[in-house]
Amino acid sequence: MSRILLADDSPHAQRMGERILREEGFEVVSLTDGDVVLLRLADVDPDLILADVFLPGKSGLDLCRHVKNDPSQRHIRVVLTAGLLEPFDEEEAVRAGCDAILKKPFEASKVMETIHPLVKEAQLARGLFAEVLASAAATASASAPTPVSHEIDPERVRAAITLALDAALPAMIHEITERVLIALGH
Repeated sequence: MSRILLADDSPHAQRMGERILREEGFEVVSLTDGDVVLLRLADVDPDLILADVFLPGKSGLDLCRHVKNDPSQRHIRVVLTAGLLEPFDEEEAVRAGCDAILKKPFEASKVMETIHPLVKEAQLARGLFAEVLASAAATASASAPTPVSHEIDPERVRAAITLALDAALPAMIHEITERVLIALGH
């Protein structure tokens, strides 16, 4: 089951987000403060963070920057949220590395349309990173007196890249389209 960390200090937004996500079968951990999110991030270990831009403590933008700059958490996808009337700089969110932006109040179909491909990307990335880390750990713990040489199977690498691109392509096309439209002022 995929885990989503919902970070919002609005009780109404939390209830709506939790209901939408749980009805779709996601495990949801809800927090109300950005500083607490940072403290709990490792033990919650989410596939995706759905964070309000204007959280108390660390903002959603701060959380996004943290996740995208931490190699052990880079697989986590980040969706930033803001109210329709809140002064929110979407370009700053893109620079922070967010994977998507949603406006509140949440519309269930829009939330699911946004989240499902990102969760799949995160799970794929998590699997690829785990394989690389396991291989590195095995190499580091080898007690052989000479360095261990691992042959790289080009077909396996090609297959992993193909899977990653197949999973990420629809979301990438959507994101690039949105960014071009924003740049064009639409």
